Amino acid sequence: MDILGISCYYHDSAACLLRDGKIIAAAHEERFSRKKHDLDFPEHAIAYCLKAGKTSMGKIDYVAFYEKPFLKFERLLFQFIQTWPFSIKAFMKSMPPWLTERLVVPSKINDLGFKGEILFMEHHLSHAASCFLCSPFKEAAILTIDGVGEWATTTLGTGKGNSIKILKEINFPHSIGLLYSTVTAYLGFTVNNSEYKVMGLSAFGKPRYYDKFKQIIDIKEDGSYQLDMDYFEYHKKMSMPSKKFVELFGPAREKESKNMDQRYKDIAASLQKITEEAVYKMANHLQSTTGQKNLCMAGGVALNSLANGKILKNTKFKKIWIQPSAGDAGASMGAALYAYHAKAKKPERQKFEHCFLGPEYSDREIEAYLNQNKIKYSKFKSRGDLLKKTAKMIFDNEIVAWFQGNMEWGPRALGNRSILSNACNPNMKDVLNQKVKHREHFRPFAPVITEKDTNRFFECDLPLPEPAYYMLMVYPIKKQKQKIIPAVTHVDGTGRLQVINRKQNPLYYDLIKEFEKHSRVPILINTSFNIRGEPIVCTPHDAYKCVMGTGIDCLVMGSYLVRRRDNPKDIWDSEKIAID
Repeated sequence: MDILGISCYYHDSAACLLRDGKIIAAAHEERFSRKKHDLDFPEHAIAYCLKAGKTSMGKIDYVAFYEKPFLKFERLLFQFIQTWPFSIKAFMKSMPPWLTERLVVPSKINDLGFKGEILFMEHHLSHAASCFLCSPFKEAAILTIDGVGEWATTTLGTGKGNSIKILKEINFPHSIGLLYSTVTAYLGFTVNNSEYKVMGLSAFGKPRYYDKFKQIIDIKEDGSYQLDMDYFEYHKKMSMPSKKFVELFGPAREKESKNMDQRYKDIAASLQKITEEAVYKMANHLQSTTGQKNLCMAGGVALNSLANGKILKNTKFKKIWIQPSAGDAGASMGAALYAYHAKAKKPERQKFEHCFLGPEYSDREIEAYLNQNKIKYSKFKSRGDLLKKTAKMIFDNEIVAWFQGNMEWGPRALGNRSILSNACNPNMKDVLNQKVKHREHFRPFAPVITEKDTNRFFECDLPLPEPAYYMLMVYPIKKQKQKIIPAVTHVDGTGRLQVINRKQNPLYYDLIKEFEKHSRVPILINTSFNIRGEPIVCTPHDAYKCVMGTGIDCLVMGSYLVRRRDNPKDIWDSEKIAID
């Protein structure tokens, strides 16, 4: 049985293909369209999934859509009517895409050649399925938190076997995700894109505004919460914070302003504290209600790695699993998983094994691309030669773009579309931010560390939770180790680590071990292979273009080495460049 899962029309459109319950392929539309957080119908992602599965739309048994458009439309109409006439501009802007795209999803799918049954799942049920139905647990508590689906913004539930039961939900306009997005907008960042910047900024501040946040959100002991909507405008206008919000916290930071004074950092820290309080109270209530020892999480707020790293310490849960693509993209996988178990009615579940579910390019394809475009390169003599030379380049403080195997699923680069560098170099963080990523100076970088060495460097949960393998957990770095890896030690002494074992990614693992021979440190900086404002690279062309437009020293792509200094910079923007 082949099932295609689809998510689109809000942000991070994606597609996922299941075959008899096994994940065959999954990808974000943005990687193909090169539009960050692309919300359009995921035609390219669907085409890739079909190609990877060697099938066609005519052979797909079911298509599963990640939410119920008419139910969401009902909620929008309700909120516009309830807040009229303040909502008139938002109403006029929202209607065209709803009437031309979002309410005609079946016709869009049928236009691709599909004639079968389309199944529409509720948004948070898709999130719940995305984290439980491919988790390692036979039964677990389930917590989903995001901005908003149709009506729900937070759900608490349980999963057992191949069934899911939602026990409780909190509905729009009350939303932890939208509270976080409101502060993101207030701090001059882009909503649905830069919430993670606020999380990173919080380490530089103190929660001095915590009491003021308590004025705008009432969190009960069971984790239920209610926002004072006088401080918000997202339910009636296109803006987020209201004048009352600005009066409470002071003037907002201008978008992309260079001004980042301590007040903004303290507001970010206060927001993070109140968010964590809500999450831990909800989780504790869920645990006491269900008696479960395992927790599964999804929804955009489940990407808050600061909160994630403290959940096991602040609750009675013993184990945790988080969908690596916890946002809307991951809901395409959840919709497909739920549809499979509803239709196949088989209790067996396939455990999520790895994130390498996107396109890959063979050495033949890579070499053809390089030759077509007259790009100067050299070829490594062997796998061992590749590892030795690349590790030495990193040890010598060269910045290496690493393009290998299948592209990752989810928002994190995990060793196949990564930029790698020396975590022992105290200047490397600033070099990467300024010359490579072109982003804010306060942004931290993640360490990738071998599994058996994690406890040597980090104060972490043991045994290691699986989300740590997907860069979803922040842990304190041991004080005596912080001077050894300064480039990945955040200002508060923590690191958002990625744990790796050889079974997951042998080439990546062996590179880290080869670097350890030079440095005695089994850690590299791993940051996503992209620059600010662009998606992670997908193709050899994307990779080469990114390298030539940055301060990256070289590109290790398959078995080939391309040095930026050996190639004319203007080749990558030539209209004649061959990209097929």
